[in-house]
Amino acid sequence: MARRSPYSNRKVLAIVLAGGEGKRLMPLTADRAKPAVPFAGIYRLIDLALSNVVNSGYLQVVVLTQYKSHSLDAHVTKTWRMSTLLGNYVTTVPAQQRVDKNWYLGSADAIYQSLNLIHDAKPDIVVVVGADHVYRMDFSAMVEQHIESGAGVTVAAIRQPISLADQFGVIEVDSTDPAKIAAFREKPKDAKGLPDSPTEVLASMGNYVFTADALIDAVTRDRDREGSKHDMGGDIVPDFVSRGEAGVYDFKDNEIPGATDRDRGYWRDVGTIESYYDAHMDLVSIHPIFNLYNYEWPIYTQHSPYPPAKFVHGSGDRIGEALNSAVSPGVVVSGAHIYASVLSPLVHVHSYASIQGSVLLDGVQVQRHAQIRRAIIDKNVVIPEGCQVGLDHEHDLARGFHVTETGITVIGKGQTVVR
Repeated sequence: MARRSPYSNRKVLAIVLAGGEGKRLMPLTADRAKPAVPFAGIYRLIDLALSNVVNSGYLQVVVLTQYKSHSLDAHVTKTWRMSTLLGNYVTTVPAQQRVDKNWYLGSADAIYQSLNLIHDAKPDIVVVVGADHVYRMDFSAMVEQHIESGAGVTVAAIRQPISLADQFGVIEVDSTDPAKIAAFREKPKDAKGLPDSPTEVLASMGNYVFTADALIDAVTRDRDREGSKHDMGGDIVPDFVSRGEAGVYDFKDNEIPGATDRDRGYWRDVGTIESYYDAHMDLVSIHPIFNLYNYEWPIYTQHSPYPPAKFVHGSGDRIGEALNSAVSPGVVVSGAHIYASVLSPLVHVHSYASIQGSVLLDGVQVQRHAQIRRAIIDKNVVIPEGCQVGLDHEHDLARGFHVTETGITVIGKGQTVVR
């Protein structure tokens, strides 16, 4: 848990922006919101954001949802139950058209249309975070810096090579005060390096701390601003920058209990199939960069009443084994070989099947002699006996599978598979 802040008497409301459509994660987002996409076997992406918020000591949390939110709502409602004795809660709030007949027009508009939540909670500080990144962060340290600075908004930022600046929203700092934002530029081609590290830039992480009154004023003015896209990073932050009221929090200064030198500062955007796949391959490496085993800063989720994973058969070439892999409860590996893969709950792999470098989501059934390579297979898919997935991309495409430019085959939720 977070250390005790000298500003612990300030009332903090956390808002998790979880309405993302996640088009670049299709077909995984064909039937669910991006924050509801399963991750690392037993989690959903939103569990990481909520765990960071709760571990930071902030126990009044609203989750703003919109796109195909049923499974996300169900997961948060069933999993994130807080004690109400002290007024703690995690609650999902769908788009309600409280202002007009429009759905959320952007992240800033989502907050504007939900200002009733802030008025009801009466916080001093509002922490706004996204729900689709993999990282650990103690927000209490960022809140402490924000209060001490007197800024209206503080933006969390991570250092990235200057060669990648055109992929991020880049923060340029004040030459006399490195904690103050001088400019906020979207994917610049001519980014300036940091004063203390000319080969690096600060990239926005999509996490913000606001003084509550300043946030209310900003999103209200933005509502009717001509040409605004109603985006937190693209419109609200630049507005604060123009008034000299924006600060930056350098993620490298964030200390997490139980963190090691190897995983400190880890942050990954899993907004594409490639990055989602790579994040899973990180987890099954011998020394993973992102450490799921940090029990001092746990990642919380729902634990279903499934039995332990089971591996059966052990003679000849019929050996049930999983090497360099993460295997979830309820999995049965029956005389099959699993290597460098993630198996989610209730996956069943039958004899003589072979799976390498793949991610199988809940309830996938792999029949005998099937072969799977570099694939992501969504929930409840049945791989027929002798079927090959990921070995012949032309054949994968002909069967209606999605194949990325880097050769990752993706089978959608419940999709019918033929040999």
